[in-house]
Amino acid sequence: MLRIVWDAEGGDAPFPLDVMQALAHTGGYVAGAFTGGQLIGAAVAFRTISGSLHSHVAGVLPDQRGRGVGLALKLNQRGWAAEIGLPSISWTFDPLIRRNAYFNLHRLRAVAEEYLPNFYGAINDGVNGGDLTDRLFVTWEIPEPVDQTPPPLLESAKPLLDADGVLRAASGPVVRCAVPPDIESLRRKDPAAARRWRLALREALGGALADDYRVAGFHRSGWYLLCRRDASA
Repeated sequence: MLRIVWDAEGGDAPFPLDVMQALAHTGGYVAGAFTGGQLIGAAVAFRTISGSLHSHVAGVLPDQRGRGVGLALKLNQRGWAAEIGLPSISWTFDPLIRRNAYFNLHRLRAVAEEYLPNFYGAINDGVNGGDLTDRLFVTWEIPEPVDQTPPPLLESAKPLLDADGVLRAASGPVVRCAVPPDIESLRRKDPAAARRWRLALREALGGALADDYRVAGFHRSGWYLLCRRDASA
């Protein structure tokens, strides 16, 4: 199933079955989502030295997306972590994949902690396509923080990276960075254009986080919204 999700049929699975077995046996988190006896989604996580949970793999079959399977897996993972007293869950995701950014930052309200350039090195599957594996590292607190301040309005944010992938010299208390509609298709059709988006987002989003901005949210139309840490949202 994981090979199908990552379009890696015939190659290495994103997470080996023997390691899942070892994790499950020694107190890690291994879960599957089923419908009619068919495995349609899975998530795997391990405990960290800081005492939190790190979710390394979570995926849903392409034809099962949009049915709440991914949300059910994350809520199950959250309930499992809460039951054994863990304070938070962390994970990484590709900041160029729009649906993942919206799900993680808007639906779950996870908090982006840092931008990690080429974190995993080359991964030659259909999703990553040999591209640089830049990732956003996020945390999800248990229980959720009381402060649920809504993100700023999109119109109030100056574009730091525009919808054409062009870097702008924007500054101010609120800025925004665009991502393409479908980076996975773009990697297959035009790898050079996908690489330009990667490097531009690294400079814009990664640079903003290093320059004391925080990710305040992600707009469904494909924009990261960022606020200066010393500015009110």
